[in-house]
Amino acid sequence: MIGNDIIDLALAKKESNWKREGFLNKIFTAEEQLLIFQSSTPENMVWNLWSRKEAAYKIYNRQTQIRNYNPMQFVCSDVHLAVGKVICKENVYFVKTEITNEYIHTIAVTSIKDFKKLEILDFAIKIYKKDGIPEILIKNDTLLKPISISHHGRFERRIMIS
Repeated sequence: MIGNDIIDLALAKKESNWKREGFLNKIFTAEEQLLIFQSSTPENMVWNLWSRKEAAYKIYNRQTQIRNYNPMQFVCSDVHLAVGKVICKENVYFVKTEITNEYIHTIAVTSIKDFKKLEILDFAIKIYKKDGIPEILIKNDTLLKPISISHHGRFERRIMIS
């Protein structure tokens, strides 16, 4: 399974005040907040962790059909490694995050091997939604295949596991 999240850093800076009272306590564990405060770029660390939680949630939602997002249930670890983890209850999601000056993009999968099978999709592909979850029809196939879509501000990513 796959999930992804992208954050337009310019839009996040304009629309979100992550320093407001109570924000960090509602979203991040004490360990995650320590990562934020110790970071040389705390704002980027906020959106890095946020993106990881969101990408993992997209898989969790697909697995459970539960649409109740509680960011504190999604705990980020191994943030400084090439492949990090997000843990929610008994579920472990593996994440890779790309950080640029323009955006932060995270891809989450349930198996590390799936990172080698990622496919970025063309925007012209027709998307179907079942219970709000995006899927596409593959040529020469009658089955719908799950995909992950994320868009924020100037950026959008559509990906699947081939």
